[in-house]
Amino acid sequence: MFLDSLLARNPRLADVAADLHRRGEIPPDTYVMDLDAVGENAAVLAGEAERLGLGLWFVVKQIGRNPELIRAIARSIPAYAAIDADEARTLHAAGARAGNLGHLVQIPHRALPELLALRPETVTVYDLDNARAVSEQARALGFTQDILIRLEGAEGAVYPGQEGGVPLDGLDAFAHEAEALPSVRIAGVTAFPCVLCDPATGAPEPTPNFDIALKARDLLAARGHRDLKLSAPSATSAASLPLLARLGATHGEPGHALTGTTPLHARDLSQPERPAYVYVTEVAHTLADGRPAVFGGGFYPRSHIRSALLPRTGQRLAVAEAPAENIDYYRLLEAPASGARVSAGETALLAFRTQVFVTRSTVAVVEGLSSGTPRLTGLYDSRGLPRNGAPPGGGARPGDGTQHRNGAL
Repeated sequence: MFLDSLLARNPRLADVAADLHRRGEIPPDTYVMDLDAVGENAAVLAGEAERLGLGLWFVVKQIGRNPELIRAIARSIPAYAAIDADEARTLHAAGARAGNLGHLVQIPHRALPELLALRPETVTVYDLDNARAVSEQARALGFTQDILIRLEGAEGAVYPGQEGGVPLDGLDAFAHEAEALPSVRIAGVTAFPCVLCDPATGAPEPTPNFDIALKARDLLAARGHRDLKLSAPSATSAASLPLLARLGATHGEPGHALTGTTPLHARDLSQPERPAYVYVTEVAHTLADGRPAVFGGGFYPRSHIRSALLPRTGQRLAVAEAPAENIDYYRLLEAPASGARVSAGETALLAFRTQVFVTRSTVAVVEGLSSGTPRLTGLYDSRGLPRNGAPPGGGARPGDGTQHRNGAL
C-alpha cells in the first residue's frame, strides 16, 4: 500500500533497513522506524493544529507503544490519547502527558485508582456504570474528573469489536444522571470513527458519527454545559485538520499521520507527513510452483498489502491474499518471472497499514537518517519493551550500502 510512497519520499529508510537485515542487526518480522521522520511529522501536525486552534492527543498503538518514538512525538504534541490501560502506562513512563483515557477501551474498574492518579485531561465513558466508577474513584482521590461521553455510532459506521456508547436519543437521560454524580464534570463528547478516507481518492471525509457528535454537543449545551470538547478521531492528519476545524471539532487524535501512512498518503505523495516505517522480513522457503514464502508475524488483516521488494535483485512481487482468520506464520509472494531466482534468506521489504500492538513483531528504531548518519538505537517488542536484551539508546550504525531507489544493490 505504501511501498511506492516510501521509495519515492524516504528511500534512505528502505536502504538502511535492508542493510540492517543483511548484516544480521535485525531479524525478520521487524518494523524499522525512522525516528527523525516521526518527530518531523509530529511538528507538522502540531503547527497546523495551532494555526487552526485545535487540540491534539496523539496515539501510538499503530507503532508499537515505543518509548523512543513517544518522546519524539511528545516534543511537539505533549498529550496523548491512550487506547487502553497498558498503553497509558507506557506513555506515562515515557514522559508524555495524559490527554484522554478510556477511548477506545474503557478503563478497567480496578485500574481506575492508578490511571486517574495520572490526572488525565479527560476520561471517556461509554455508560453510566463507568461514569459512576470514575466519579467514585475521583472522589476518593480528592478531585473532580472531566469526562467525555462516547456516543453510540450510526448503524454501519462502527467497527466490529468497538461497539458501545450512549445513544443520541438516550443522551438527555444519561446527562441528567451524570450531572448528579459527585466528582465528575461533563466536558464534552466523542465518537469513532468520525473521519475516514475516501476509498477511491484518499480524501478525508466526515462519517455519520461526526454529525451525531455535533448534535450531542448541542444537546449538552442546551442543558447549560459550556466550553464543551468534541474529539473527532480517525484519519487525523494535516489534510483533515481543516475539516475538523470547519465542522466544529476541538480535538483530533493523530496516529497514522505520525508515520505518513493514512490512505491519503498512499495516493497523494505531496502530503507534508513523510513515510516513517518499513516492514522487513526474509524469504523462508520456496514452494514447488516457484512462489516464495516470507516469514510473517507482523501482518495486519486490514493492511491492504500490494507488493514486496526484494532488494538483492530489485524484483517487485505481488503479495498473495491471506484469510484474516489464519495465523500469519508465512505470507506468499507470486512466483518471479521465468529465469529469475529467489533464495532463502533474502531480504524482503514491504510497506503497508499496520497496528504493531497486535503483532508479535520487533520494532527497530533508527535515528540520524535526516542528517545522513543513521544509527540503530534499540530493538523493542510490540509493547515497547527492550527485546533480546538490546538496551535502548545504544546500537550500531548501519553501513553505507549502495542500494538505490528502485531497490537494487
